[in-house]
Amino acid sequence: MTTKNMTMLDDFLVRAGLAGIGTALAAAPLGCFVVWRRMAYFGDATAHAALLGVAMSLAFQGPIMLGVLAAALAMAILVQTLSGRGLAEDTLLGVLAHSALAIGLVAVSFLSGARLDLMGYLFGDILAVNVFDLALIWGGAAVVIALLAWRWQRLLTATLNPDLAQASGISFRTEQMVLTVALALTVAVAIKAVGALLIGALLIIPPAAARPLARTPEAMALITAAIGSGAAIAGLGASFQFDTPTGPTIVCVAAAFFCASALVARLRA
Repeated sequence: MTTKNMTMLDDFLVRAGLAGIGTALAAAPLGCFVVWRRMAYFGDATAHAALLGVAMSLAFQGPIMLGVLAAALAMAILVQTLSGRGLAEDTLLGVLAHSALAIGLVAVSFLSGARLDLMGYLFGDILAVNVFDLALIWGGAAVVIALLAWRWQRLLTATLNPDLAQASGISFRTEQMVLTVALALTVAVAIKAVGALLIGALLIIPPAAARPLARTPEAMALITAAIGSGAAIAGLGASFQFDTPTGPTIVCVAAAFFCASALVARLRA
């Protein structure tokens, strides 16, 4: 292999690795709150709505990220508005998640030429990330991390002790809206790297793996970031080595980390 080919290979692998790490860093603290609040379906519903955002963007020839962000925000606000109005929350989230995915798939099927990109939007194409995509991913990750760091203590109180939060004048709905915005932004920046179907896995599996290993919420967020970043790099390497789909391979590696963490927790017990 020539030096020029090696340089090109190194460039796209470096971009893919940086995209995976940026996505993992954005998803880490947010995923912890998703796990603590038992909102796994909430992440899925928001991620599945992203496909509808893709269809909207293609129909109106607008930026994909803007359409995804708008659809994810709309879904998250809809969930928040309808929750507590008769249906159990997990039932409501399941209905909205699958409905959003189905509507998005049907909408994309009506768009000329959109079917060619469907697999990429569903499962991501991290190897095709360019410098502009990389800037969006890391910029979005920086905004999400800054937002959650700013509201960290209030979010923790509202999540872990709602009664204390109410007594302290902390609005649960306000903090829920902060998480909603952060989740929508994470989905929007991550859809190019891992796709709509797999971002939910990155929001759940790394924090679930970190939970038995952490003694404090802050430690759990840091361990989650390390597990997510490690899964991104190891999954990228395994995908390149064995010629497997990169996004699903990253999630498989994250699942392996979860199994190892569960085993360690069991041995400790």
